[in-house]
Amino acid sequence: MPIIKSDFKPAWWIANPHLQTLWSTFFRPKPNIALQHHRLELDDGDFLDLAHTQLENKPLVLILHGLEGSLDSHYAEPLIKALDEAGYGACFMHFRGCSTDMNRLPRGYHSGDTHDLEQVIHYLQTTYDDLIFAIVGFSLGGNVVLKWLGEQGAAAPVITGIAVSVPFVLSHAGERLEKSFSRVYQKHLLSRCHDKYRQKFRALESPLAPNLAVKKLNTFYQFDDKITAPLHGFSGADDYYAQSSSRQFLQHIRRPTLIIHARDDPFMWPHTVPEDGELSPSVQLELSESGGHVGFISGNHPLNTKYWVDNRIIEWLDGIRT
Repeated sequence: MPIIKSDFKPAWWIANPHLQTLWSTFFRPKPNIALQHHRLELDDGDFLDLAHTQLENKPLVLILHGLEGSLDSHYAEPLIKALDEAGYGACFMHFRGCSTDMNRLPRGYHSGDTHDLEQVIHYLQTTYDDLIFAIVGFSLGGNVVLKWLGEQGAAAPVITGIAVSVPFVLSHAGERLEKSFSRVYQKHLLSRCHDKYRQKFRALESPLAPNLAVKKLNTFYQFDDKITAPLHGFSGADDYYAQSSSRQFLQHIRRPTLIIHARDDPFMWPHTVPEDGELSPSVQLELSESGGHVGFISGNHPLNTKYWVDNRIIEWLDGIRT
């Protein structure tokens, strides 16, 4: 399955990549959906929080969020509701420290952390006695999904994977977010990372806590070099980026996998997108010229807004299911 042109058509009134990126955050309504909650204890003494619909006797879809995302992210509950209405069981995985409670250990989560994902998958398989049908990841979560699928190869215990707006090369994302209007996203996300770091280490007395004024880390490269890397066993940001970027794992994926991406994604460069020769035959990359970052807003006017990604995900899953 090669790189193909997406059939996504942006709304004429919101074609700008930044408007595509920001629209849902401010204007997308959140559905009312009843969810069950479960705290999963991890093998190192930490925990992850899961939220899910009724899962028994349904194809199970596991969802991973992006950097500093949560169940409150604009794409989370709408997708859960769409999956539920289409006959799928949906389980939303919070990365460490991204639910209502801070995680217990100094470490948190990062773009290449597939071990926690493996523990969630093992728990779901053991509890519901079946293969997970699909795993869906957005942004950072999409990078984790693709890396994990590549690591697992033919042994991946899922039927299919989907990744949306993936930072395939983490160093590229760091560079792009230092440029022009994209610095607004960097400032917002780094502010949340700073706040979480200070909140956690106020409560922890740990020799792993880097002793520095975190507010002085004004770029993702600086934050990853001084915080993310040492807390997660990397020698620095370059080592973290080199080991954790998903682009190098795409050729090893052996489960049918859909990647949805826009060339104008303001979180990375157009040349960040992998080329045909880097994709395994199991990977289909659907590339649109516009769509922003986890945007893909269509519709003929603001009162008739369409959120294309949800429909495309259901369409892909239905095609695999049949």
